[in-house]
Amino acid sequence: MRFASLGSGSRGNATLVASGSTHVLIDCGFSARETTRRLGRLGVDPARLDAILVTHEHGDHLSGVARIARAYALPVWMTAGTRAAWRDGALPTLGLLEPGRSLAVGDLAIHPYPVPHDACEPCQFVLDDGARRLGLLTDAGHVDGSVLDGLEGCQGLLLECNHDPELLAASRYPPGVRMRIAGDSGHLSNAQAADCLARLDTGGLQQVAAAHLSVETNTPGCARQALAGALGCAPRWIDVADQTTGLGWRELR
Repeated sequence: MRFASLGSGSRGNATLVASGSTHVLIDCGFSARETTRRLGRLGVDPARLDAILVTHEHGDHLSGVARIARAYALPVWMTAGTRAAWRDGALPTLGLLEPGRSLAVGDLAIHPYPVPHDACEPCQFVLDDGARRLGLLTDAGHVDGSVLDGLEGCQGLLLECNHDPELLAASRYPPGVRMRIAGDSGHLSNAQAADCLARLDTGGLQQVAAAHLSVETNTPGCARQALAGALGCAPRWIDVADQTTGLGWRELR
């Protein structure tokens, strides 16, 4: 199994996971043209996608889903709450996700789990190919038992490191925005992501990437330092999925 990020941040998010001939896109917050361009950078034609999984209805995760799905007749999976917030018209095939209930897409088993975020029924995903597990956590206000249970035993992790609290406090964001970001239904700070790592069994961990970094209130160096501190490794071992270039293919063996 391998994974890559097309880009991650407040201006658009999409993660690509592949196993054998199966390719699954998690979220699509870019235009159809930009998504096609970024997939091409990873050597993947959109026609090779098997499904799109949607975490929640915010535009930086959802804005490109409908056009890509219609253009290539792709099935789209989302929770009932996200479906209720859907405003982009009919889809070729719509499947409803139920957190805690797994589904199969080709060679991949998909395990959605609930997360605390200010959306209608947000979820995140663990994907496995029968031998390796990849855990995704890109929008959550805090780490609760559902998150820890979902991410336990993963060989790969893509973790939100949205902000540094000091940089957020000193930012030009209005007070209400700062409170929303730092709140229990907002976004994880570097320290919260590091604490999540420290509470997991990471003995089999092969790949860790920081994601959803704010360009205004975080830096790659801060995120790397925090996660490396939790793992007791060198910061250079931590990858970062950024807004512009995303993250190239990483393989779980």
